Amino acid sequence: MQLSRRFEGKKFMWDGQAYTDEALAGEASSKYQADGFMTQTLREDGQIYVFTRKEVKEIVVEGKST
Repeated sequence: MQLSRRFEGKKFMWDGQAYTDEALAGEASSKYQADGFMTQTLREDGQIYVFTRKEVKEIVVEGKST
């Protein structure tokens, strides 16, 4: 399985699990969504794969104090 895939032009990363049960894949997807991730599922070769993406909303840069 590829570590990343593009869905609708956006890059998603595979969560590393191959699910055989639709309910388990749905649970994993729901947990990721609750943590603020976008998710996509892909069924291939009898397995279900969950891909996640989280867009950066804010960048915090810590600088040196002088």
